[in-house]
Amino acid sequence: MALNLKANPFFLSESDIDWVKETLYKMSIEEKIGQLFCPIGYSNEESYLRPIVENYKIGGMMFRSGQYDDIVQAHKRLQQYSEIPLLLAANLEFGGTGIVEEGTHFGRQMQVAATGDPQNAYQLGRISAIEGGAVGVNWAFAPVVDIDYNYYNPITNVRTYGSDPQTVLDFARQYCKGVQENGMAASIKHFPGDGTDDRDQHLLVGVNRFSVEEWDSTYGRIYKELIDEGVLTVMAGHIALPAYQEKLNPALKNCQKLPASLSPELITGLLRNQLGFNGLIVTDATPMVGFTSAMPREKAVPAAISAGCDMFLFNQSLEEDYHYMLRGFQEGILTEERLNEAVTRILATKAALGLPAKKKSGRLVEANVEQLRTPEFLQLAKENVTQAITLVKDTQNLLPISVTKHKRVLLQILGPYEESNQTVLDEIKKRLEEEGFQITVYQPETMETFMSGQMDTALTIQKKYDLVLYFANVENRSNATTARLNWHTFFGGGNNLPWFVNEVPTVFVSLANPYHLLDVPMVKTYINAYDNSVYTIESVIEKVMGRSPFKGQSPIDPFCGREELRY
Repeated sequence: MALNLKANPFFLSESDIDWVKETLYKMSIEEKIGQLFCPIGYSNEESYLRPIVENYKIGGMMFRSGQYDDIVQAHKRLQQYSEIPLLLAANLEFGGTGIVEEGTHFGRQMQVAATGDPQNAYQLGRISAIEGGAVGVNWAFAPVVDIDYNYYNPITNVRTYGSDPQTVLDFARQYCKGVQENGMAASIKHFPGDGTDDRDQHLLVGVNRFSVEEWDSTYGRIYKELIDEGVLTVMAGHIALPAYQEKLNPALKNCQKLPASLSPELITGLLRNQLGFNGLIVTDATPMVGFTSAMPREKAVPAAISAGCDMFLFNQSLEEDYHYMLRGFQEGILTEERLNEAVTRILATKAALGLPAKKKSGRLVEANVEQLRTPEFLQLAKENVTQAITLVKDTQNLLPISVTKHKRVLLQILGPYEESNQTVLDEIKKRLEEEGFQITVYQPETMETFMSGQMDTALTIQKKYDLVLYFANVENRSNATTARLNWHTFFGGGNNLPWFVNEVPTVFVSLANPYHLLDVPMVKTYINAYDNSVYTIESVIEKVMGRSPFKGQSPIDPFCGREELRY
């Protein structure tokens, strides 16, 4: 499709278009090449940032979450050093804490969906944009519009709005509205759609195996409607879509089915021409194996832009990738026409966000710490949590628990990350002890435990505890091949495993992966909380003690299609 700066999603005025054209005209080939890059930032020091901006003329940068003063200083320096205003990005999937530690942790996308109210997604987007804007961010790498069809997928999970396409569309639409109404570009991801594979594109080329018809009615419908409604940017994943690649190019062999980030069939053929997307396309992070393993990097770097992407996200080495891109241009892999088109879309996105005028008036980074974690934002976050927590089953009619009946509690935290587990443990233990419960924290058994006959039996565990309470803290993390439970076992036994569900009342609360019932079907009382924030923990305890009703509506099938998990 032809680039149109007056059309959706840019809607540029004549003066904005003049700025884009004049800026492009003045740029050398080397400066245009630089605009294609959005590296990740690691420091706010002038000695680090200034050479990147001045030597490579980058188009944008993204920082991970940091402290307010550090992020503000980094963003101010970046915009000061750059002649052309920069796109400053952040992963704002769950609130302002995606960029600044002092921001509001609103809730994971699936937690928001579990409220059943898309207005909560609007508030998530609004708060993310306001808090991100308070430190200079103008580009949200969110929302995730993947559909969580495969409960084995280790990376989509609670990052999605669930497994129902209509729910994903309804909530994503409101998030985009909340973000873009507040002066920030949204980026829907990860095109052409994750969630059907049981593998992670961080580790290999993901594959969406839907047929053309299945894709059109699910992922395709979501992308089409959000594009028509004006989303400014799309992130291309390292995910293949063989059915459409074969349809658009029947000559393709199986080994040529590249990830979307490198596929002209998917980027130009499907996203541009068929879905009509006129805005900016950015690759997902290019150090991911789904990108790096697809072809030699010296070819892949220019090929991504040649395929139709406009910006290149992150680098193994910015210097190396810049030279690969320049060499690809010189060798004809990347044509001048495609280079100019990509840079025009980058500049048009900046113009659509009003960045040239803000640069002129010195308002690109209007730092305001008072916009972070306001009483209103905290209240909205708490209300979201209260509406979301889902009682999946209580077939033993155990709830509510009470100090009178369940004073002696064996508390277990399950999860692979010690620091996160300790934070969760400390918070839960403190709150339960304040309620009057006597808490014993599970300690892994040893050879000495086994040899001395101290392993619990059915009789001894009944005498020691009135309740066993599990909190699973298996968070989504890049580069993890599964998001399943792992147990500490000793000669096949030990109290980590829920062998005692018929001896002692047992409650299982998942703070992340909503599919853990697959691994603990014997537990009769199971709760999905979708997040491990302080507010979530507080609300879970209120609900299990009967002081607050369960209101959550599961956005996925927590029974994983298996009848035996229901009982």
